Amino acid sequence: MSHPFDALSPDLVLDAVESLGYLSDARVLALNSYENRVYQVGIEDETPLVAKFYRPQRWSDAAILEEHQFSQELADRDIPVVAPLQRDGRTLFEHAGFRFALFPRRGGRAPEPGDADQLYRLGQLLGRLHAVGASHPFAHRERLTPQLFGHDALATLLEGGFIPGALLADYRALAQDLLARVDALFAATPHQTIRLHGDCHPGNILVRDDAMYLVDLDDCRSGPAVQDLWMMLSGERHERTAQLAELLEGYGEFHDFNPRELALIEGLRTLRMLHYSAWLARRWDDPAFPASFPWFGSEHYWREQIQILSQQRQALEQQPLQLFP
Repeated sequence: MSHPFDALSPDLVLDAVESLGYLSDARVLALNSYENRVYQVGIEDETPLVAKFYRPQRWSDAAILEEHQFSQELADRDIPVVAPLQRDGRTLFEHAGFRFALFPRRGGRAPEPGDADQLYRLGQLLGRLHAVGASHPFAHRERLTPQLFGHDALATLLEGGFIPGALLADYRALAQDLLARVDALFAATPHQTIRLHGDCHPGNILVRDDAMYLVDLDDCRSGPAVQDLWMMLSGERHERTAQLAELLEGYGEFHDFNPRELALIEGLRTLRMLHYSAWLARRWDDPAFPASFPWFGSEHYWREQIQILSQQRQALEQQPLQLFP
């Protein structure tokens, strides 16, 4: 069975970019992306551009434009994000049935795990982003909820036939127990829903010299502020507590953080685990996924997931991180 991205040839990519008035040097380099297709395109006598072709039928035009508007709103306040380029006042374009956007190329590396200075600077950056994000809500982007990221994800996995029959009952029972805990956790934890980056892991942060950029707002959505913080924490509990202190010291210079949201961290981690497996299942008709994730659907993968989710249940039973233990 063919997939829409099968038609996205290098020539089509070049034609799309040149349809906006750019003159390419015919160099196209595919970048690491699965959800969409992203390419670096060489431009004659200029810096290469990055062309992002959106996955068909994933987002509405309104949702994509809201992502672009959020990026531009941040850039207009000198918050270092990589916003889409405009041509004739537009940021979303169409060519041969594909919607796409162009971005300036930014180089850099991921932050060093646990680096206190970088965590402090990242906290400042996220505090500035959230101060803007809290100013008004999204109208068209998804909201991060236990229903969407948890219950809907589990339904996809149970209905898709990916879990081996011998492990299905154990996985279902464990996931349902976890989601009941997460539902109760969200209901009991006061939190404000604001506009977020949504997928703020180290791979979406670029550090170069003294500059730090947030990239790829494709998953921007509404949710609790702590969603953009917890993925930067790693190591043992005392290490994560120290890292959190650096993040929030910088963050607090620009936006107030509700410390009660720290109780949501392990719930959010649980939702991300379930959502990741469901994301693979939902994309399995895209040939890039079986080629890149051949272990998905194997008995080993699902045994490992049961083990990981069992450990996550223990994490949910522990006291949440506290800034001042």
